[in-house]
Amino acid sequence: MVSLLYKEINSFFSNLSAYLITSIFLVALGLIVWVFPGTSVLEYGYADLDSLFTYTPFVFIFLIPAITMGMVAEERKSGTWELLKTSPLKSHQVILAKYLASLLLILFALLPTLVYYFSVVQLGDPVGNIDSAGFFGSYIGLLLVGALFAAIGLFSSTLTSNQIVAFVIAVFLCFLLYGGMGALAALYSGELGLFLEELGISFHFEQMGRGVIVSENVFYFLGMILTWLIFTWILIERNG
Repeated sequence: MVSLLYKEINSFFSNLSAYLITSIFLVALGLIVWVFPGTSVLEYGYADLDSLFTYTPFVFIFLIPAITMGMVAEERKSGTWELLKTSPLKSHQVILAKYLASLLLILFALLPTLVYYFSVVQLGDPVGNIDSAGFFGSYIGLLLVGALFAAIGLFSSTLTSNQIVAFVIAVFLCFLLYGGMGALAALYSGELGLFLEELGISFHFEQMGRGVIVSENVFYFLGMILTWLIFTWILIERNG
């Protein structure tokens, strides 16, 4: 399993598009946080990184499917999937190796954004005048959002041998769960509206941004991640 994990990471970084995707992600966030009018930290007049956490999930909706789209689809297209299926590895080990690889790649892309926190700490008046609890609560939430998107992206990659189709499916599902459920909830009142809102990712992510890590929000993300990984395992077991 470790060798498969290493293979996935190595194949990503041996491809020029990997560095291009990561660079675009970091440049886009940098522009949003520091440059664009209306979102720039320098316009706020106080030390805050709300724009980072507001827009990063939407960038994730495109970034993470781009990372995961070929993890199964490309192997099926190239014919290496059959070799992998006949190896001593069990289906759940293959899924876990590919999923862990995607998490490491997401972490690699996200870690440089910690520079923004230390920059804003220095910009505060006095220095360090920033809601650190809110920042790290949101940051943990962002990692969980990325982990959930990765599980959805891996599931989408098992549906087809076409990377573009896998990418489109993953983008649609991620957008539906992040922004779509909240929009649907607004159409209904009462318990149905509340249920749809709580089913959405943004509801739990925004709660974590308040700086208090509530167990129900963590359980939501872990439960959803496990659900999509189980869906992936079922597809692989049935279709090979």
